[in-house]
Amino acid sequence: MYALCHGVTLRTMSIQHNSRLVAIVDDDESVQSALQDLIESDGLSALCFSSAEQFLDCGARYEAACLIADIRMPGMSGLELQAKLKAERCRIPIIFMTAHGDAEMRIRAIHDGAVEFLSKPFDDAVLLEIVHTALERSGNG
Repeated sequence: MYALCHGVTLRTMSIQHNSRLVAIVDDDESVQSALQDLIESDGLSALCFSSAEQFLDCGARYEAACLIADIRMPGMSGLELQAKLKAERCRIPIIFMTAHGDAEMRIRAIHDGAVEFLSKPFDDAVLLEIVHTALERSGNG
């Protein structure tokens, strides 16, 4: 199934309200594709967004049970997205990933409620385990 949002086609599996939908926000299309394939190979649904703004504009925060987001992206960063969601009282569990993180950034993200802060590259099995933890936190595990 395909969904169209602001001129961008998003490949999805069948999605139902309160599904185990994982939203992926990363400006690198190869990372999006690899993560989507990994998530879907585990029987979960996934939607990819190339920016935090696109994720917010599409309203996916109301449907997703978990968010995997890059920290450094053009426009709004992953940490800025987290702050916006927190200000809106959106309690979606967030897993951050980055190739450019530091201890201070990790502490800030975890303190503000992130489930995990992964450094790229990371092990696929570890990410899937963390996704399932996040889904349990959201009540969709």
